[in-house]
Amino acid sequence: METLDQYDECLAVCEDLFQRKTQDYGTAWRILRPSSLTDQIFIKANRIRTLQQVGQAQVDEGIEGEFVGIVNYCLMALVQLGLPEDAPMELTPEEAIRLYGQAKNATRDLMIRKNHDYGEAWRDMRISSLTDLILMKVLRVKQIEDNAGKTVASEGVEANYMDMANYALFALILSE
Repeated sequence: METLDQYDECLAVCEDLFQRKTQDYGTAWRILRPSSLTDQIFIKANRIRTLQQVGQAQVDEGIEGEFVGIVNYCLMALVQLGLPEDAPMELTPEEAIRLYGQAKNATRDLMIRKNHDYGEAWRDMRISSLTDLILMKVLRVKQIEDNAGKTVASEGVEANYMDMANYALFALILSE
């Protein structure tokens, strides 16, 4: 139960930021293709890795904020993938938040199932390892995108986005 409470607490921080930015910017993120969202996740994860290696930031934005950004970009990518091609570019804040909630709930459900099967192994991991796993998943998604979504033996991009969001949430829990 502790994990679920911690997970929900971190996820609430991500959702709150998404809601506030939706109030400020609307759904301007809808212009981004899934591949562009993947690149945004890569940028954030790469910055985290750089900061972990260098140990010092020159821009006043911490690692935790980057993990929050990864979660939100992953959930936005899931929303984008779930929308039909002819969906309007601008969504109402209510619709954007509803769709975000669906992606959030699917990601949370996956975490519960995997956490059961893996026995919370992530608790013994280093945050740097979680960062590396996110980067590996990003590179997998980029390869799938470069292959026009075709896979032979692997899960699709949706599962990878959910895994990346969950790794970022685990990192947020471990950083507390």
